[in-house]
Amino acid sequence: MAYQRKLDKDIRCPLEYGMELFGGKWNSRIICVLSTLGTLRYSELRKEMGNITDAVLASTLKELIANEIVLRKSYDEIPPRVEYSLTEKGESVVPILQSICQWAGLFYKEDNDGTMIQCQKCDHRGGK
Repeated sequence: MAYQRKLDKDIRCPLEYGMELFGGKWNSRIICVLSTLGTLRYSELRKEMGNITDAVLASTLKELIANEIVLRKSYDEIPPRVEYSLTEKGESVVPILQSICQWAGLFYKEDNDGTMIQCQKCDHRGGK
């Protein structure tokens, strides 16, 4: 049976729905990484995510898959191979995240030493 996370029943408007789907630290980072690098295996995605734990990455991926943002494709091979990519719905989120990034850039001064790799790649897709 597929993982099915129940969205918060208290969601009362489309903005809250959107923030539930792609808001938060890890959801947006996963979306940005997959948008920038394309289809990745779990280990490749884990490496790009930096300091995320396996438990948090696994549960966040399950939520994104259940909400049709990320596609999980498994191949019947030995050893087994699983790849993750953005769905069409997931790709449609990218311009929204880019807009947030551009807006935040007006007010947030980055510490270049602490900037995540994928955040620097936002500019490649029509950013600043």
